Amino acid sequence: MAIRTIVKHPDPILRDKAMVVTKFNSNLHKLLDDMADTMYDADGVGLAAPQVGISKRVIVMDCGDGLIEIVNPEIVDFKGEQFDYPEGCLSIPGLRGDVRRHQWIKLRGQDRLGNEIELEADDLLSRCSQHEIDHLNGVLFIDVADKVYQVSPDEEGE
Repeated sequence: MAIRTIVKHPDPILRDKAMVVTKFNSNLHKLLDDMADTMYDADGVGLAAPQVGISKRVIVMDCGDGLIEIVNPEIVDFKGEQFDYPEGCLSIPGLRGDVRRHQWIKLRGQDRLGNEIELEADDLLSRCSQHEIDHLNGVLFIDVADKVYQVSPDEEGE
């Protein structure tokens, strides 16, 4: 396992639509392990493969209940209200934005072995999932935020 360099905006890989994963092998397992290490090292709650320079549909998240890995994630359902909440991004340090997201979603994807998985997410996990899936489609929070603003370095980790 290793800490990878987090790609910063405006690197063009952050704007590409990531490719579907078809091989569930040791290379994918290493990518997932490295992404988790990188996310934790950066004090993040989510990371998408394009953020470490790999154009694959892979995300990792930990919103406080343990590591979640999803390969080829897609949102298959959502319900309830949408809420505005400040978001930041490891690839865009120093900025935050108020983004409207669904409070509850259902995700479908695969685990590291290629097995189908489904996950219901609400609150922070829902928001994080939507943010990371946006990354897989070349969309950044600054594209969908109602308002974008700078934060000081001491506010960065909040």
